Amino acid sequence: MRDIGELTKAKKYKKSILQQELKSKKNTVAYVTLKGKPRVLKWFVPGLKNQMKNEYNILKRGSSKLNIPTPFELDEKNNVIVTNYIIGENLCDLINDEETTYKEKQRLVTLLSDWFLDFHNFFKTSDQFTIRGDPTLRNFVFTDRIWGLDFEEARPGKTVEDIAGMCASILSTDPMFTKEKYRLCKVFIDNYIEKAPGRILNINDEIAYSLLEKIQYRPDDEEILRKQSTRIKQYGLKF
Repeated sequence: MRDIGELTKAKKYKKSILQQELKSKKNTVAYVTLKGKPRVLKWFVPGLKNQMKNEYNILKRGSSKLNIPTPFELDEKNNVIVTNYIIGENLCDLINDEETTYKEKQRLVTLLSDWFLDFHNFFKTSDQFTIRGDPTLRNFVFTDRIWGLDFEEARPGKTVEDIAGMCASILSTDPMFTKEKYRLCKVFIDNYIEKAPGRILNINDEIAYSLLEKIQYRPDDEEILRKQSTRIKQYGLKF
């Protein structure tokens, strides 16, 4: 991962003031003040230029209607997207905090389900859906509503891929595979299905597959991921 200090050497960002480096698997992301205003700089590696343009297009099209960041600039020279900074709590931390009540967690996953429904409906065309891709709890922030972040992997696909992937994220973040997590996944799925009947098919198989996909990034958890994948494929979300 490149150091954000390298980017701030560029003439365009010399006067930016670093406030916080933000977590990212592939790119360098930072919260800065730029010309006195709070901004996020997402600095893409050169090989991900297409993903950068893809994310910018999603933000440009959807930010006026959806709870996603507002893009201010696509800086192709430096491979940077500049957006607003959303001040909130990471959804992964809230869902996994033992001090968050179960009732509040139910409310949060229902809001999250509504976010996916709005996203899928907004980008839907006559013959296909656009899915957000990389549906993990870490890619969402809660203020007084749910905000989605990080859209470089958005692409045409089946909506069940997003829903199953999010269930896999809920289940496999610490504490993993608890009874409460299984119940939260049911709340999340049922809310989506109630509002978009017939859209989500083969959900158990898709969750099982999403869990197996995580093994490449989490080899230390391979045994439990395989075990739970098999269980869900056979029995669904029954605990």
